[in-house]
This record gives sequence, C-alpha cells and structure tokens, in this order.
Amino acid sequence: MSAAPRVTVLDYGSGNVRSAVRALEHVGAEVTLSAAPEDVLEADGLVVPGVGAFAAVMQGLKDVDAIRMIGRRIAGGRPVLGICVGLQVLFDDGVEHGVRTSGMGEWPGTVERLQADVVPHMGWNTVDAPDDSVLFSGISQERFYFVHSYGVQKWDFDVTQPAMRPPAVTWSNHGGPFIAAVENGPLSATQFHPEKSGDAGAQLLRNWTGGLR
Repeated sequence: MSAAPRVTVLDYGSGNVRSAVRALEHVGAEVTLSAAPEDVLEADGLVVPGVGAFAAVMQGLKDVDAIRMIGRRIAGGRPVLGICVGLQVLFDDGVEHGVRTSGMGEWPGTVERLQADVVPHMGWNTVDAPDDSVLFSGISQERFYFVHSYGVQKWDFDVTQPAMRPPAVTWSNHGGPFIAAVENGPLSATQFHPEKSGDAGAQLLRNWTGGLR
C-alpha cells in the first residue's frame, strides 16, 4: 500500500485554512499547516488558500516569502493547488475599489468585479469543464460552492510554443462567464471552495491528491 501523499496547506494568515486541512485529511492526505520553507518546498503537494481582498492576500504571501517558494515549486514541476483568492493571485493583476495590485503573473488576465445584479456570488453553481480535465474527472456535472465578488472574466492565453499544451480552463456563470478553475501542468486552481463543496469537492481533492505520486 502506497504512503499517503504529503500535502502542505500554506499558512500565511489567510482565513479558512482549518476546513481545507480537514478536507484534505478526509481524502487520505497527510497534511501539514505551515509556511516553513522545508514544508512548502518538500511536500508532494502545496495548497494555497485565500479569502478576502486580492491585495491583502498578495501581501500575506510576500510576508512569508511564499511567492518565491511557489515559483520554485512550479518551475520544478511540483504540484500546487490554489483556492478562491489563491486562484486569483496567480493571474497578472487584480482591481478592487479602483486600485490595481500586481499578482504572480502565472496566467494572463485581470481579476475584476463580477458583472452581476447580485454580488457577491454566494452559493452552489455548475461548471463547464473541458473533456480532458483531471480535477473534474467523474464530477463535471456536479455543483460547487462559490463565495466571491471578483473573478477573471476573459482568458487570452497565447501559446508561443506549438508543442506546449494549453491550460485546461473550466468556466462558470454569474451575470456572465468567469473562470472557475485552471489546470496547467503542476499548477491548478479553483475559484470555488472544494472544501465546502460536499462530496463533489471531496472527489476533486481526491482527483488532485491522486496525481501527487
């Protein structure tokens, strides 16, 4: 029997980390809540949670040197999963209340306020996942739990190398389309909260941890 995958949930002051830890333990991972370099860099998988404001999350990540460590993991092909604002900060930038804050720039795009009559977008919603999605294998018809006022509403990824496989992008809709998840080699992220999404969220985490070995 193979050993449980070792997952570190990044501890940088974001809320909601305990529920992520419990959800990952529920699907069989050995979980550490830490920002220590050895835990972040050496784990089989790293989860980057995020709630609240884009700028505050970016500052929290900088305060524990997480941006450099996340970059090292991605460059080395080591899996990373961002959740909620943990997805948003992977894009070029975010605009909140007229203030633009630079993100990590792993993917092109700007996080902006959703164009919907009711904001925040809070509750269960469906997704439109590509056929080759690993995260949504077996659960593409399920509903997931969202809590957010901002999102990435345009995707313009230019593949400059023909041999490069483009990211798998999953969409949802609230007043218009927005990105619900991205899978890009070792780097994956969801706008919704898998740890709050019941059996479907648990299966998504199981799909992710299953690829860590």
